[in-house]
Amino acid sequence: MKIHEYQGKELFRKFGVPVPEGIVCKSAEEVQAAASKFGGVVVVKSQIHAGGRGKGKVYSKANRDELVLDGGVKVVKSPEEAKEVAQKILGNILVTHQTGAEGREVKTILLEQGCDIKQELYLGLVLDRATSRVTIMASTEGGMDIEEVAANQPEKILKVAIDPAVGFQSYQGRELGFGLGFSKEVVSEFVRFCNSLYTVYMLTDASIVEINPLVLTGNGKLLALDAKVNFDENAMFRHKDLLEFRDLDEEDPQEIEASKYDLSYVKLDGNIGCMVNGAGLAMATMDIIKLSGKEPANFLDVGGGANKEKVTAAFKIILNDPNVKGILVNIFGGIMRCDVIAEGVVAAAKEMGLDLPLVVRLQGTNVNEGKKILEESGLKIIPADTMQDAADAIVKAIG
Repeated sequence: MKIHEYQGKELFRKFGVPVPEGIVCKSAEEVQAAASKFGGVVVVKSQIHAGGRGKGKVYSKANRDELVLDGGVKVVKSPEEAKEVAQKILGNILVTHQTGAEGREVKTILLEQGCDIKQELYLGLVLDRATSRVTIMASTEGGMDIEEVAANQPEKILKVAIDPAVGFQSYQGRELGFGLGFSKEVVSEFVRFCNSLYTVYMLTDASIVEINPLVLTGNGKLLALDAKVNFDENAMFRHKDLLEFRDLDEEDPQEIEASKYDLSYVKLDGNIGCMVNGAGLAMATMDIIKLSGKEPANFLDVGGGANKEKVTAAFKIILNDPNVKGILVNIFGGIMRCDVIAEGVVAAAKEMGLDLPLVVRLQGTNVNEGKKILEESGLKIIPADTMQDAADAIVKAIG
C-alpha cells in the first residue's frame, strides 16, 4: 500500500524523524494563505503516488496535449507566485517516469517552508531478499534516481544489513555517516536519525522507507525533504490506523474492486485476460502467453477456496478492461473444484454478454463435471487440455 509524501512525513514526525514544516492544501487559495503564513521562500509540491515529480510535466486535464507546467515541484518566492503555480497544478495531470503516459491527476498540494540546503543525500530502508535482512542504503547522490546511481556509480551507494536478532546498531549508523563524509557532530545526529527511521520501518510493517533527498542544512541539521513509504498490504490487518492513509483515487479501479472479493489482481499492459487459481500457476500462465507471442492483460489469482460468486466477480473484472481481446481460464482443481469454476464462468459470461474469444483449461477435482457444464452452456468456449494448447488457442483466436 502506497501513501502520499505528506502522510509519510506525518508518520516521520510521530517517530521523531525531522521534517520541514508543511501545510496540506486542496485549493490555490489555501496555498496562497499557507505561503503568506510562512513568508519567504516556499516549495509547492504535487502529491501523487509516484516519484520523479520534480522532473515531471503537468498537462491540462481538458487537453492532454497542452503542457501547463514543466515540473510538479516548484520553489516560489511569494504567496502570489505560489497561488499561480498551484492553479496550474491542481486538477491537471502530472506525468513522470513512474506514472507512465497516462499520468495522475493532482488533487492535493503540500506547501513547505524553504530551507538552507548545504548538501543533498539519499537514505532508504528496504528488505534485501538476497540476504533476507532489512538493509539501510545511503548515498551522497541525493535528488537522483537511486536506480540510475546503482547502474552508473554503484560505488557511491553505501549499505549495511541489519541483524534481525539485535536490530539497528549505533556503529552501523556511524559507518554510514562517516562514509558520507559527515563531521563527528553530524554523525551523532545521523545515528539517531537512522534509528528513528528503522523504527518507522519495523513498527509499521513497511516494505520501503525512502528519503530522496535527505538534506544537511546550513546549520548542520538533517532534514527529510521527501518521504516515500510503502507498506506490506498483507500486514495491514495489524494497522487499522494506517488504512486511513489509503487514497483510492490513486489506485486502479479494477484492483479496488478485486480487493472487495479478496482477489489477487494486478492490471498489466497486454490484451489477453487471465483467470487462474494459485499464484505460481498464474505466473506460469502469463509466461506461456508471452512465449506464445502475446502479452497478458492481468495477473488474477482467484485462490484455492473461491466460490461461484468470487469467480463471477473475477470474470467481470477481466471483462471490464477495455484492452482485453480474449480470455484464458487456467484452473488446476485441488482444493478448488472445476465445476465451481465452470459455473462462475458461465454465469459471468451470460450476465456480461460475452462476445470475446474464451479458452478454458480445466484439470483436477470434478474436471468432468466442469467440462460438462461448459459444453452444455451454449457459449462458444474453446476447450484445452494443456497449458500450451490453451495459450496457442487464445493467441490464434484473437489473431
